Amino acid sequence: MLVSGGADAIRLDAVAAQAEVSKGGLLHHFRSKQALLQGVLDRQVERFQAALPPPGSQPGAFTRAWLDATIPDTDVPARAHTDRVAVALLAALSGGPHVLEAFRRRYEAWQDRLADDGLDPSTAYLVRLAVDGWWMARLLDLAPPHDDLHRQVRARLASMIQEGL
Repeated sequence: MLVSGGADAIRLDAVAAQAEVSKGGLLHHFRSKQALLQGVLDRQVERFQAALPPPGSQPGAFTRAWLDATIPDTDVPARAHTDRVAVALLAALSGGPHVLEAFRRRYEAWQDRLADDGLDPSTAYLVRLAVDGWWMARLLDLAPPHDDLHRQVRARLASMIQEGL
């Protein structure tokens, strides 16, 4: 529902119907729309976090995993899984200042990991900003790179990580 209609389409009665549960059952787990959006954000963050290496990994491993978890090797059709993740995250962020602040704290922790990844910190930061810009361009259809250019941009980011070691 988040993918197809955004956060505005999320109504607890509609979510309950889609999930084939009672509204009371849904309210037992999520007391409000904000709590539901927080739950979506938490789930997406946990999935993303699972793709990242633990602290103490080889230099550059976290930055490389950040790239790998976000930008596929080849261009994928719009609305593919990576786009659905971006839509879900952005929709969850519309849950209000509390939800946004929780996401900011996660992002700060990830940025700290990138800065301490054994690379030149400016290289790690540039890779993160490029990755963030990539999925935003895909999400909003802001002239994202396609086909060969997609592969070239991704390869350039990967080489920046290697050069930064």
